[in-house]
Amino acid sequence: MRSATLALFLPILLLAAPAQAEAPRVLASIKPVHSLVASVMEGAGAPELLVPGNASPHGYSLRPSDAKRLAAAKIVFWIGPAYESFLEKPLAALAGGARLVTLAEAPGVEVLPAREGGAWANGHEEHRHGEHGHHSAFETDGHLWLDPENAKAIALAAAEALAEADPGGAARYRANAARTVEALGGLDARLRAVLSPVANVPYIVFHDAYQYLERRYGLAAMGAVAVAPERRPGARRVRELRERIAGAGAVCVFAEPQFEPALVRSLVRDSGARTGVLDPLGAEIPEGPALYAAMMEKLAASLAGCLGGR
Repeated sequence: MRSATLALFLPILLLAAPAQAEAPRVLASIKPVHSLVASVMEGAGAPELLVPGNASPHGYSLRPSDAKRLAAAKIVFWIGPAYESFLEKPLAALAGGARLVTLAEAPGVEVLPAREGGAWANGHEEHRHGEHGHHSAFETDGHLWLDPENAKAIALAAAEALAEADPGGAARYRANAARTVEALGGLDARLRAVLSPVANVPYIVFHDAYQYLERRYGLAAMGAVAVAPERRPGARRVRELRERIAGAGAVCVFAEPQFEPALVRSLVRDSGARTGVLDPLGAEIPEGPALYAAMMEKLAASLAGCLGGR
């Protein structure tokens, strides 16, 4: 009798029980940001990724499907106009109902000025791509996720934005953020142990994306091959770089998976310098909560391997 009564009323009780609220629809601009937000949302939902890892945000063009996702999003996480300049107009036009979380302005995030002069000359001038005219935005370096301390601040900012949009899930988001911050502390220690033996070894990068990583771990980058990643340097710049590699003893020149490596190979010819690959976006790593740590550890391993001659 008791079992029969329970079977009779169970559907009614289930209908009467309050439904668990769904997590808000979240869009993250690039894979490292997506990874940190996914870690904070774990168990509640998952963010969507806008720019695929094999594409460069510097020259990305929105597809119609991207525009639809922007229009449907409730929260959009992006670095800001210093990095994803292609998003400024679409965000204003398509994401009017969404909360925009500009991570360059998040509490606790340290933003460095764009480098210029010498090997970094005219970097932010080239980076403007002739768009918008927001000069102040391009006076800052947008690659801020490459410092784990900034990653901690991003996780905490994501938790607060999500908690505001989904109060029922606030405890989960904040607990996940606290766990993420603790894990990032361990990652920071591991990266320092890997990179400290090569801290003073000179090298050149493909484009000036690694200032935050270099400052955090005392690395000795000497300059960049290209002042803007989507533009090949001219003959004069190539000649200057070859002279710099040869004259200053650069041990390695690093390419990136999103760009053509032939230029890097030509620069090191007859110089004795080695070549390596640095990937600041996790292009070949599956997206998700684990990507950020895997990407940073791969960067450290690539640097230590080339600079240490392994």
